Amino acid sequence: MLKRSKSKVTLKNSVSSPDWFLVSLVLGLTIFGIIMVGSASVVEAFRDFGNKLHYLRLQAIWAAFGFLAFCFLSFFDYHHLKKFAFPLMVFSFICLILVLIPGIGTKIMGARRWLPLGFFGFQPAELTKLTFILYLALFFSNRRKFWSFLFLLGILLFLIMLEPDLGTAVILSATALVVYFVSGAPLLLLAGIGLAGVLGGAGLIFSSSYRRERLMTFLNPSQDPLGASYHIRQILIAIGSGGLFGVGLGQSRQKYEYLPEVTTDSIFAVIAEELGFIGSLALVIIFLMLVWRGMKIAKEAPDEFGKLLAVGITSWIGFQALVNLSAMVAIVPLTGVPLPFISYGGSSLVLCLAGMGILANIARQKVIKR
Repeated sequence: MLKRSKSKVTLKNSVSSPDWFLVSLVLGLTIFGIIMVGSASVVEAFRDFGNKLHYLRLQAIWAAFGFLAFCFLSFFDYHHLKKFAFPLMVFSFICLILVLIPGIGTKIMGARRWLPLGFFGFQPAELTKLTFILYLALFFSNRRKFWSFLFLLGILLFLIMLEPDLGTAVILSATALVVYFVSGAPLLLLAGIGLAGVLGGAGLIFSSSYRRERLMTFLNPSQDPLGASYHIRQILIAIGSGGLFGVGLGQSRQKYEYLPEVTTDSIFAVIAEELGFIGSLALVIIFLMLVWRGMKIAKEAPDEFGKLLAVGITSWIGFQALVNLSAMVAIVPLTGVPLPFISYGGSSLVLCLAGMGILANIARQKVIKR
């Protein structure tokens, strides 16, 4: 027990029972995601595999693996993760390089983001989100060297943009800046980095024809309705068709090969169509509660490493949900970012659940003010 004479506050470390509120939110989102993947994928699964439940079955399997990781990490003392931070960061770098090599990385729709591992494809960028947060938490809890941080972030963003994956680059940058800010970085310095990032992002957009096309489509969704703006128009049709209460679970019409990326990036459009504004609002509120809970856990963390780790994991999930949902309602241009816990995909689901497991372990070792 440590007493501070100035604040007259007694702090006591306590290993408590699991944070059931956090567990309930994570479990609810994952189960809901499995249900919605099953609903959104029936047409595509039957067309490609002759089995309407193909994607639902795979998502359930990934969820099982993810919950094993969640359970293990929720009871595994997060302090022991310090010794794995650097090796995992190096492994992530190697994977990000391997995915760019023809013959090793798999290229789909112009993007090289997957490493084929037998019966599934692994996305190194998803692993990098978690390992980078882990490394940053350790890095900033020991020291705060601006140029080292900027160099590491720059190398990561360079490799990710070679895939290319602008959405992940934005999420990583925003998360890293939040962790840096919480570690005590000057606000003026962060503003400068943010401005440089915006200018760099603008340069990347205008240097690529398909990114320019996405931006033009975002600014004018009515142009080229059967070409460049087809995707966002179908998303908005699905969301608008849902009305207040939706057309009913499993009754989406847009999933009948009208809506591209129906099980991954665009799954929120199916949710909005089937469950309406009320169902969509409930999902947004649950994500907000998850972010609030994560920040509360960070505030009660017993040390700087735990605080920064909790802030990083929470920011990652929050920013990723924000980018996906904003794209779905045409607030930002479309990006290939999955909705955490909801979109189909093993890499994203397992690693999101692993991150939540670490957050749950930090919650169990909170500091109690008495």
